[in-house]
Amino acid sequence: MKNIVVIGGGAAGMMTAAMAAGEHQRVWLLEKNEKLGKKLYITGKGRCNLTNACDMQELLAHVMTNGRFLYSAFSGFSNWDTIAFFEELGMKTKIERGNRVFPESDHAYDVTDALSRELRRKKVSVRLKCEVRSVLTNQNAQVCGVKLANGECIPADAVVVATGGLSYPSTGATGDGYRFAKETGHEVTRCVPSLVSLTVREDWCRELSGLSLKNVAVCFEDKNGKELFSGFGEMLFTHRGVSGPVILTASAQASTALCQSVLYLDLKPALSIEQLERRLQRECEAAGGRQLRAILSALMPASLAGALCAISPVSAKRIGAQITREERARLAQFIKRIPLSIAELGGFTEAVVTKGGVAVSQITPATMESRLIKGLFFVGEVLDLDALTGGFNLQIAWSTAAACARALSGGGERKDRKNAKANSD
Repeated sequence: MKNIVVIGGGAAGMMTAAMAAGEHQRVWLLEKNEKLGKKLYITGKGRCNLTNACDMQELLAHVMTNGRFLYSAFSGFSNWDTIAFFEELGMKTKIERGNRVFPESDHAYDVTDALSRELRRKKVSVRLKCEVRSVLTNQNAQVCGVKLANGECIPADAVVVATGGLSYPSTGATGDGYRFAKETGHEVTRCVPSLVSLTVREDWCRELSGLSLKNVAVCFEDKNGKELFSGFGEMLFTHRGVSGPVILTASAQASTALCQSVLYLDLKPALSIEQLERRLQRECEAAGGRQLRAILSALMPASLAGALCAISPVSAKRIGAQITREERARLAQFIKRIPLSIAELGGFTEAVVTKGGVAVSQITPATMESRLIKGLFFVGEVLDLDALTGGFNLQIAWSTAAACARALSGGGERKDRKNAKANSD
C-alpha cells in the first residue's frame, strides 16, 4: 500500500487527494484549519467562479506568469474536464458573462461539498486542525514523510504541498509551503499581492464608494509619462480608491510598477474628442439655465457628475447657455483623461492570488514532481503561477492537482471515472 500525504485542504489539495486515492494508495489530507476549502467559500463573492469556458489559447493567454509551464497540465485536465468533473459529482454548473463558470446554485459551498463527498467515497483520511511542521527526506534526496507540530511523524512514499500562497491570511495562508520548499532546497521567487484594489490620493474618488462604471477605459502612466497598462472594462470606486475587473487586471499585469503612478480615466471611450464635444454642445443647449452638474449628469451617473464638478476645468456655476466652445473643448479633454494619483496597492489581506512562489524550473510540468526531491510534489498557488480573474486561477489549481494525481496513481483516475460514467449510461 502506497502512503501519500497531501498538505493543505484547499482547492488543489482536495482535488489531488480525491483523484489520487485508490485501492492501492492510502491518502492523508492534512489541513491546519477547522474545515476544508476555507478560501473556496469566499471566492467569487461567495459564489465560486470555478473555471472559465474559453478555448485553450485564451486559457493560456490569461495566465500572467509561466503560462508555458501549464501547457501540459491544461492539456491533461482542461477547463472542460473541470466542468465535467463537478457535473459527474452531482454539482450542476452554469456559464455567465465572460465565460465564467459558477455552481448553478450560486453557492461556493456546493464546490467544497462535492469534493468532500468524493474524499469520503475514496476513503481519504482527512485530519483537520493538523499543522505540518516539516517535510522529511532521506539521504537519497527522497521524501519519507512529514513531521507535525505536535511531534508526530507520518511516513509517506509521496508528499504533495498544496498549501496555497499568502493571499487572504484569514483563511490560514501563512506561506508554509514556501518554507517547505526552501528547507528542501528549492528556490522561491519574490511573492507579492496580485489582483488587488488600489488606494488613491483624491478625496472625491473615495466619496463615490460603491459606484460601479461598466464601460470605462483606464491608462496608467509613470512619472515620465510612460504607459504601464491600458485596458477597458468595469471599474468600482471604493472607500480607499478604485477596484473592479479592469483594475485587478492592471494589478496583475503591471504589479508593483503601479505604485506612485497616475491613473487616467476615460469615461467615454466610445467617443472621440470631436464626438464628445458635439455631444456636450447638444447637452449645453438643452440645459439652458441649468448648471454644469445637470449637463454632466446627462453623460454619467449623477453622483459622479457632482464629484467631478469640483475638479472640472469649467466652473460648476456655469450654466449651459454660457459655456463657450473653448470650455466645451477643455471639458471634453477632461472627461477623456481624468487623473487619479495611485498611493499604494492593496496587500495580501485582500489579494485574490499571490504572484510568485516555488520556481517552476525545478518542477516537472507533466507531473508537478520536484526535480530535486523524489516523491515531493507542489500544486496550486504555492507555485510561481498566477492568472487574471474569471476562474483562471482556480483552473490552475485543478489542472496542476490532476497532473500530480495522475502521476501518483499511474494515470488511471480519469480513465476509471470515464469508464464508470459510460457504464452508468
